[in-house]
Amino acid sequence: MSHPQFRLYVDARHVSPYAMSVYITLREKGLDFETVLVDLDDGSNRTDDYTRLSLTQRVPTLLHNGFALSESSAIIEYLEDLYPGHPVYPRDPQERARVRQVQAWLRSDLVPIREERTTLVVFYGATFGPLSPAAQAAAAKLVASAEALLPDGAEYLAGHWSIADVELALMLNRLIFNGDAVPERLKAYAARQWQHPRVQEWVNLQRPPL
Repeated sequence: MSHPQFRLYVDARHVSPYAMSVYITLREKGLDFETVLVDLDDGSNRTDDYTRLSLTQRVPTLLHNGFALSESSAIIEYLEDLYPGHPVYPRDPQERARVRQVQAWLRSDLVPIREERTTLVVFYGATFGPLSPAAQAAAAKLVASAEALLPDGAEYLAGHWSIADVELALMLNRLIFNGDAVPERLKAYAARQWQHPRVQEWVNLQRPPL
């Protein structure tokens, strides 16, 4: 029996938005892969075996024929270069750059939202109290930027689906699923992305109890 050429290391609770993006990319491209769970709660990402594999000691990490790569944006771009069929990025260079900009921004900014609205809200139904002033400012920035990126009538960031739509929807859903105020058209956008079949696969994965 042949073995999958890809091995994807993800968090055991399946709450990492970055592991989710790589999982969806692999599935969208129709690639055969094995998933390995890493228990971040017990520090499995800091064991000798994992630190030899993952330079950053984080998830996701992808192993491809002996080549190990960490950081989701690097992994997605690697897969896109290797398998341009069923693209997860736009073909047009400017549109491609724009959605990559969105990805980089979501990873590097809006920290108060990520701290006060963890993905336990999205994947476990947890709820948290009112946003702090810093998180309120971050939420206002997120909403203003999303509205600028998605003019009235726009279903996607680049005219058609890309992996960045999933990532933006997840960030919005941190607020939406907690009951925080988000404009209706952004709620509709996030809900539409959430119904993507590959997103639903990840959402419906079995998770251990908290």
